[in-house]
Amino acid sequence: MSNQTYTIIGTGAVGGLYGAKLQKAGHKVSFLLRSDYQHVAEKGLIIESVDGDFTLPEIDAYNDVKKMPNSDVVVVALKATQNHLLPELLPPLVNKNTVILLLQNGINIEPEIFQIIGSNTLIGGLCFVCSNKVGAGKIRHIDYGTITIGQYFPNNRPAGITEQMGEIAKDFEQAGIPIELSEDLLLARWKKLVWNIPYNGLSVVLDARTDEIMANTDTRFVAEQLMWEVVAGAKSCGRIIDDRFIQKMLDHTEKMKPYLTSMKLDYEGKKPLEVEAIVGNPLQMAKEAGVDLPMISLLYRQLKFLDVRNQPDSKFL
Repeated sequence: MSNQTYTIIGTGAVGGLYGAKLQKAGHKVSFLLRSDYQHVAEKGLIIESVDGDFTLPEIDAYNDVKKMPNSDVVVVALKATQNHLLPELLPPLVNKNTVILLLQNGINIEPEIFQIIGSNTLIGGLCFVCSNKVGAGKIRHIDYGTITIGQYFPNNRPAGITEQMGEIAKDFEQAGIPIELSEDLLLARWKKLVWNIPYNGLSVVLDARTDEIMANTDTRFVAEQLMWEVVAGAKSCGRIIDDRFIQKMLDHTEKMKPYLTSMKLDYEGKKPLEVEAIVGNPLQMAKEAGVDLPMISLLYRQLKFLDVRNQPDSKFL
């Protein structure tokens, strides 16, 4: 095991799960919390997982980044809708050698973070995991768990497999976290959208779990057609996704335990949806390349309507 230290920004379904696993494996991990800071500082984290339940009765918990120690790797596990907070959160945590690992859904989100951290290494991560925060300091890991990581270079140039990626991968694997290394982060993000756009989007629009979407012939057809449009969007950006990948995602989802997506849970909790990062950004990238994605465009406008209407302070009439 390496001596790398970790900071988790966003101790929720993703950051809480992976940060807890890293601490359980022996790494020094600091956690930034907000609403449940006091509870977790006093009682720790509870993880219910398909890989085995465990409790961390004591964690290094903070509610102020200025009081946190610097670490080797800062893991950003906030929702993309909270990225406007990062210019305030990241600088106190970053020294010249700090690596930033961005565990977020969506695409075209690295450039904004890159502007904040300057010359520091930025690695994007995509989590294929069914995990929910079910209470203060309590996370339920239902299924899967693999993370795909790739280093970000400006203009989305493929970075190959870097030394920093390899060091993080060793730590995660030693902590029981399956990890895949991608030579091309942009391609990896488009591939994640093959799942995220149809299932996150349709779960909100149709008020349905993943198993319900897959069990109905009509909604399964819509999900598959949305996948084909994502593949077309990737191609417009010079990234080719093998046709077989669509069947792989359909098969994965059929085998998945009944699951409410993160976007659906955000909608039910009246939280802002990651509409732009997951649906709007890829739509815009394809449009700039001269490619129209009509079904994704329709889904985007439906989600925008529902997102605005769903906000507690909405003036929607």
